[in-house]
Amino acid sequence: MPQTKQPAILVLADGHVFYGHAFGKVGTATGEICFNTGMTGYQEVFTDPSYTSQIVIMNSVHVGNYGVKDSDVESDSVKIHGLISRNLEEQYSRIQANGNLNDYLKANQIVAIDNVDTRALVTHIRAKGAMNCIISSEILDVDALKKMLADVPDMDGLELASTVSTKEEYEMGDANSPLKVAVLDFGIKRHILQCLVDRGAHVRVHPAKTPVSRLKEFNPNGYFISNGPGDPAAMDYAVDTVKSLLQEDKPVFGICLGHQLLALANGIPTFKMHHGHRGLNHPVKNIITGQCEITTQNHGFGVDPDAVRNHAEVEITHINLNDQSIEGIRLKNKPAFSVQYHPESTPGPHDSRYLFDDFISMIKERMN
Repeated sequence: MPQTKQPAILVLADGHVFYGHAFGKVGTATGEICFNTGMTGYQEVFTDPSYTSQIVIMNSVHVGNYGVKDSDVESDSVKIHGLISRNLEEQYSRIQANGNLNDYLKANQIVAIDNVDTRALVTHIRAKGAMNCIISSEILDVDALKKMLADVPDMDGLELASTVSTKEEYEMGDANSPLKVAVLDFGIKRHILQCLVDRGAHVRVHPAKTPVSRLKEFNPNGYFISNGPGDPAAMDYAVDTVKSLLQEDKPVFGICLGHQLLALANGIPTFKMHHGHRGLNHPVKNIITGQCEITTQNHGFGVDPDAVRNHAEVEITHINLNDQSIEGIRLKNKPAFSVQYHPESTPGPHDSRYLFDDFISMIKERMN
């Protein structure tokens, strides 16, 4: 904690109020409240574009104790709208760190609150579900904060992917590689791209609303549909793009939001989850191989399980062992598959990185 313990307030949309101390930028922040169960990897979480417009509760008791490092990022800036924790730490122990968390949050204009009973707060969210909230260390009038909070749009129906997507195309990997993957960026994490490049792919990353004709100009061997924030059902433009890509009959791989878009492109609805899955310890079973994986997850929407099970041309490949939600699908009549979780796993265990190998193998088989 900083030496000066300036007060801060957290107000939930259902009227619950929590009091704590200011950290990071002194100001006011709004967004959908969610919680992450990971014990480490806070900087990667903060810079994940899928957290856009969300205020994150970090469940670990101490956050900031190993500092921040320039390379521990998944995008070029912090994407969360605010941060809630039990103890936010300025002092850190990691010799490789470039600085402390307080300065990092200030530099990225992030409002945070600590000294909050996060166990009670998470228990409340698990019972009541996801909702909007407001943090302020400059306005301490609860009634005024409630009025401001009433104007914050719900995540349900919100299209956010195009706001965090790259504005310009860029390429990674060996330009002479015969493995070419066209990537649709809806808020992609850097380590997803690195996992493709590490397997020999030359990737070109495209803005969210890139027309199919432009994607095809790259003459790719396969297409990747990225993760990202917001409601997939509000992304008609992306669903239409995925439908067109499937007609190419080239391998398609989707992660998280990309998984939901692949489902929507096949007539499978998505829905807003009660409080989502976020963390790096979620058990998933691959029902094709029978093996289980400990996975990294970050999503507040899911695909309709009944619609998947009743679809003649879509097969379930992975299920969540906590709640039996759908974690992976593949098409029976097309070389396309997707998972709801994050196999790049930064942070998290690397149990699921074989999925990138599967994608590259699928591409190579079709090249021969």
